[in-house]
Amino acid sequence: MSNQQPRALWASRLGFILAAAGSAVGLGNIWKFPYITGLNGGGAFVLVYLVCIALVGLPIMMAELMIGRHTRRDAVGAFIQLEGRRSFWLSAGWVSVGAAFIILSYYSVVAGWTLDYVYRALIGSFSGQPTEVVEGLFSGLIADGPRQIAWHLLFIVLCLSIVIGGVQKGIERWSKILMPLLFALLLLLFVNGMLSDGARQGLAFMFRPDFAKLTPGSVLEALGHAFFTLSLGMAAMITYGSYLSRQENLFAAGLRVALLDTGIALMAGLAIFPVVFAVGLEPASGPGLIFKTIPVVFSQLPGGYLLAILFFLLLSFAALTSAISLLEAQVAYLIDERGWGRPKATGFLAGLAFVVGIPTALSYNSLGDWHLIGERSFFDSVDLIASNYLLPIAGLLIALYVGWFWKGTEEKEELMAGGAGWTYPAWHFLIRYVAPLAVAVILYYKMEETGVLAWFGSWFKG
Repeated sequence: MSNQQPRALWASRLGFILAAAGSAVGLGNIWKFPYITGLNGGGAFVLVYLVCIALVGLPIMMAELMIGRHTRRDAVGAFIQLEGRRSFWLSAGWVSVGAAFIILSYYSVVAGWTLDYVYRALIGSFSGQPTEVVEGLFSGLIADGPRQIAWHLLFIVLCLSIVIGGVQKGIERWSKILMPLLFALLLLLFVNGMLSDGARQGLAFMFRPDFAKLTPGSVLEALGHAFFTLSLGMAAMITYGSYLSRQENLFAAGLRVALLDTGIALMAGLAIFPVVFAVGLEPASGPGLIFKTIPVVFSQLPGGYLLAILFFLLLSFAALTSAISLLEAQVAYLIDERGWGRPKATGFLAGLAFVVGIPTALSYNSLGDWHLIGERSFFDSVDLIASNYLLPIAGLLIALYVGWFWKGTEEKEELMAGGAGWTYPAWHFLIRYVAPLAVAVILYYKMEETGVLAWFGSWFKG
């Protein structure tokens, strides 16, 4: 069953750019990018990452926007319209929507951590405390299942309250509020970083390439992050593209989103590394950089109380703008293919994501002995499934379909409709050859890294 009502469209170009950039700008920019930059040596990694955004991320984003705008359907419905209900290529839509659901369920729990830290910052939990006390706050949080579930519920309710309003009155309206606030907060923290004693070290660390520190693993990490940071392979860009005007230049639209996403990631690094250097801490401290190292930094800085509040508000806003796109990608499927009303679809999926996310909140406490895949916790297992397999599989399928199997001249016509026809030769080469190969390499690397290839090898041997 397919809903035949007129398709909602973005009210303005700015609304689309902010919503799509909000989808791309998430915890990956402000949490993951700084710490993987730290772990991989700084400037050389940043340079490789920028090249990967241009050659892999942007072409696949344009392909997803193109599929959405051409069909005016959700990610599954788009492939039904293009290839029919029995086509193999429907798997690209199903994998994308499935990834969006799984990621939202556990992403909401992590976003709940940021809300908890906003509260901790407000009550002064970091101010004047010894390092071991501040670092211990995170251990206390993940050991407290009910507390995580409460924040998880609050975050899901925030997502629901925005998405239920629809494209223009919900997502677009709130994107025009949340994204400028996010930019303002990041700008304040960026200026603070540039005025700190560690500014020179931070700039050198981020932008002075040291290729001796660049390993093959670093290149693959940059390639993988370039793909994941743009919300590719999770149905969000296909869905947002389906609300896009025919007159919109797809290259310009994708480029603006990629530039905003990349600019925010770089600004986040320049907000974080200078203050880390200023107090003599280690920039390559891994995932604990945000929830352990940064609170320690704020506890030692003048004005750290206010900086901590601003920083964790920034994290919360970034998480929210990404999460609403994940929820919308699923809601669009129920509206388009099942004929559900928006309130029913949004309420059902938000509630289901909350329930499925509860084991994630209990992964390091009540369910600490429950290992879903090997010795991995429930949280680590669902993240492994979604991030390491579903997203690259969806991205690979989309790149292969658009590059090799999309019948007719629709892709070229979509580019020409908004005035981006001149990009077709270069884009088509990248989406046909470079992007599929790059995503296949990511998938192979992840399978090797997580032991899947070894498991397959042992299985075939006997």
